[in-house]
Amino acid sequence: MPSHKPRIRFGIIADPQYADAPPWLDMNRYYANSLDKLRQAIGLLNGEDLAFVVTLGDLIDRGWENFGPALSIYQGLRHEAIMLPGNHDFSVAPDRLEAVHQRLGMPAAWHDFARNGIRFVVIDGNEISLFSSPEGDPRHRLAVERLGALAATGAPNAHPWNGGIGEAQFAWLEAVLEQARAAGEKVVVFGHYPLFPANDHNLWDCERLTALFERSGNVIAYLNGHNHAGNLGRDGATWYVNFKGMVDTEKDNAFAVVELYGNRIGIIGHGREDSRSLPLQEAAAVASPVQPSTQSFRNPSP
Repeated sequence: MPSHKPRIRFGIIADPQYADAPPWLDMNRYYANSLDKLRQAIGLLNGEDLAFVVTLGDLIDRGWENFGPALSIYQGLRHEAIMLPGNHDFSVAPDRLEAVHQRLGMPAAWHDFARNGIRFVVIDGNEISLFSSPEGDPRHRLAVERLGALAATGAPNAHPWNGGIGEAQFAWLEAVLEQARAAGEKVVVFGHYPLFPANDHNLWDCERLTALFERSGNVIAYLNGHNHAGNLGRDGATWYVNFKGMVDTEKDNAFAVVELYGNRIGIIGHGREDSRSLPLQEAAAVASPVQPSTQSFRNPSP
């Protein structure tokens, strides 16, 4: 495939954290301003040739009632909208927790899909956490145990506002990556929590997932939000790109367009988001398959 023509282009939005609430000045977060920022971002993205737009979690800061105003802006998006939740999306009443994924229009808590011969994978780093399930739930008890064990090691990411994934989800992810490898597909994974470099915002299971990606050899990028300052690293053949939080600053926006080329990943940043050109290792380069796979290996949970 000629390197001057992208294989696929898609939009990225991270951490709008909308709420009808005053700003948190100490953290430079202007929750109510995110509606105008979303309108601006979607207006610009509508003028681009994109396969989809993915929002990497924390659509809202808190409160079930805030989903409505934020999601209504996405009705004006002419591209497919792909959502995944972040920790703040679970800052709702306990009886609403199980409905968060459905409210975001997700087909499942974790799932995958193919576009132009690339396998895209959505993981759920909130599965095992202190906020995504009520007290007394087995997942909540497991989260308490995991966080305690992690804190005992002095890990920098041992915080209650991070989360992890369960064994079934990990086994599913492992199988999807292997099936993609067998089909000759390169993989891009979307998550809310960073995995690399080491950071206090990282997924509790970060080292387990980066080791899996290295073994698989076909994951060209992991894209996430959560750490509003943004970050970048490469481990093996995988680029780890942490996009900046839209909610930060009073007026300056942050979103991006990602382009996948045969030999690099291009990121066109808007507002505070950085533009980058990330070279792919030869073994991980995006090659044109003879017959792109369209099968989806989805988690059957709602």
